[in-house]
Amino acid sequence: MITRGEMPQVRRVCVLAWGAAAVSWELSTPGRLGASLASCAAFLLLAAGCALHIRHALMAELRRVREIAGAAQRAVLRPLPGRIQGLTPAAAQLSASRGAAVGGDLYEAVPTGYGVRVVIGDVRGHGLPALGAAAAVLGAFREAAYDEPGLGGVLVRMERALARHVLAQDAAEEFVTVLLLQIAQDGSVLALNCGHPWPYLLREPRPLEPCGAPPRAAPGRRVRAEPGRRRRGGAVEGGAVEDAARRRTVVRSLDGGEVLPPLGVMPVPPGLPARDCGQLWPGDVLFLHTDGAEDARDAAGRFFPLRSVLAELPADTPARLVAGVHAELLRHTGGQLTDDVALLALRSDRNP
Repeated sequence: MITRGEMPQVRRVCVLAWGAAAVSWELSTPGRLGASLASCAAFLLLAAGCALHIRHALMAELRRVREIAGAAQRAVLRPLPGRIQGLTPAAAQLSASRGAAVGGDLYEAVPTGYGVRVVIGDVRGHGLPALGAAAAVLGAFREAAYDEPGLGGVLVRMERALARHVLAQDAAEEFVTVLLLQIAQDGSVLALNCGHPWPYLLREPRPLEPCGAPPRAAPGRRVRAEPGRRRRGGAVEGGAVEDAARRRTVVRSLDGGEVLPPLGVMPVPPGLPARDCGQLWPGDVLFLHTDGAEDARDAAGRFFPLRSVLAELPADTPARLVAGVHAELLRHTGGQLTDDVALLALRSDRNP
C-alpha cells in the first residue's frame, strides 16, 4: 500500500512519464513546431489530470484503511470513564509506528467488588505487530478482574491468554511486562509487578509512609514546618518543607519491593499474594507509565526526566497532568519516538 508520504513522489513520476512520452513523440514527428508544442501541452494536461485522479483514489483508500484501523484500535484500548468508584482517570498512548494510534502498550481500569483494578503493560516490540498480544492480555484482564478474588488469580488468567495467543500465532517468543493494582474503597493499594516500572505517587507536601508500612490515620490538617536553618531568600532546609516552600508536588516511587519476571518468561506460581503498597489519600495521584517514557532520549542522548517533569507540572486534574507529560515527552524527543508509550493517571477524589 502506498503511504501518504509517498503520494507526491507517485504523482511526480506519473507527470514526468507522460511528459517525457509526449515530448519525445511530438519532437520526433515531422510537422510544424507550434502544433507540436500544442500537442505537448495537451499531453501534459492529460498527465496532470491522471495524477490528480490517482491522488484522490489513494487518499480515499487511505481514509478507509485509517477508519478500519481506528475502530480496531479503539476496541483494544477503550476510552476510560470519567470517574471510577471515586477515582478520576486519564490516559494517553503514543505509538512508535507512524500512522498508528496504539501499539504494544496496554492499560485498563475497571470497577469491581474488590475495588478498582488497574493494569498497565508493555508487549515486547512495538507498533501494530504487538497489537495482537496486547489485545489477548487485555481481554483476559477485563474478564478475570471481575471474577477472581485475588490479583494472583487475575495474573494467572492473563498468562494463560498470552500462551494461547503465542500458540495460535506460532510465535517463537513473546512476553509482556505487567503491573496490576487494586485500590480498595478505603484507599489501600495492593500490587503485583511482572517486570514493569513502578508507578509514581504524587501528593501535596506531608509526611510519607514507606510502601508496605501500616497505614497511618488520614491527615486532617496541613503539616507544620519544623524549625531549620534558613538559606538566602528565606528558604528552609528539609525535604518536604523545602518542597512546600516551592509549592512543588512531592513525587516518590510507589515501590512495592519484589518484581516478578514478565508474563511469558516463566509460569506464574498459583496463589501468589499481592504486595501491600500503603494508602492512597484524597487528593493523591498515581501516575503509571511504560518504560518507553523514561527511556525516551533527546538528540543528545539524554533520558526523559519523568520524575522531575511530574514535580513541576500542575496535578490539579489527571487529564491536565497526562497532557503535560505528553507534550514534554514529544518536545524532549522532537516527536521521534523509538518505543510505544502509555501514560495513566488516577486521582483519588473520595471523601476523607
